[in-house]
Amino acid sequence: MKKTKHLLLVLLLVSTAALAYGPTGHRTVASIAQDELSHCARKKIAKLLGANGMIYYSTWADEVRSDAAYNYSSPWHYQNLSENMSPESIEYLWENPTSEGEHLFYAIQEMMDRLKKNKKDVEALRFLIHFTGDLYQPMHLGRKEDRGGNQVGFTWFGTQTNIHSLWDGYLIDHHKMSFTELTTYLKDRYSGEKKSLKKNSLTDDLKSSYLICRRIYSYDNTDRNNYLYFYRFGDDLNLQLYKAGLRLAQFLESIY
Repeated sequence: MKKTKHLLLVLLLVSTAALAYGPTGHRTVASIAQDELSHCARKKIAKLLGANGMIYYSTWADEVRSDAAYNYSSPWHYQNLSENMSPESIEYLWENPTSEGEHLFYAIQEMMDRLKKNKKDVEALRFLIHFTGDLYQPMHLGRKEDRGGNQVGFTWFGTQTNIHSLWDGYLIDHHKMSFTELTTYLKDRYSGEKKSLKKNSLTDDLKSSYLICRRIYSYDNTDRNNYLYFYRFGDDLNLQLYKAGLRLAQFLESIY
């Protein structure tokens, strides 16, 4: 009986820790975006979400997935891309987001449209903040057959996981930073590149994310040298987080 209780406690602690990984990335993206906003836009958004509400609500779209009333939003978190898509095909899909159903590309444009019609649409604002982060997580552009890497196993420092969860949280957690520390680090690191990064078109960023996704799939996932994995992909991870923050700020500035 004592062993059973101990096992349940361990499982509870593990599951709670796992739930804590994902929010760090989304909060970092929202924090970078908030710092980039003009005073006017930041003030308008604060009236809708509260002070620092962009950060607090950046995880809301994941949280409401536990509510059956929001089941319709589950496909909005990802956009399945096939293995060998051309840059032109990716651009076409962005410009015709419902051609393969209503997924991440559709959701972002739909939330943008809703907010342009009604700037006080709080639900659309919360969704947009979250989905912009998802857009820059390469495995949210993964393949349909393995559910964006959710069915591709990976061992991360002794923990059995998959490559989607690895990119959702474990890699970010490897920094051992809070979202505020990570925000400061990324802003400092990419300060010299900010102007050029802000000139990138959205479709250019999508193509870059897709290329990272292909590299993730081609990596030898049986290799247990996790330090090497972080060395290979750490810069990609950091840049994706930073670019997501810049893009979210641009989206919001165009509305507010």
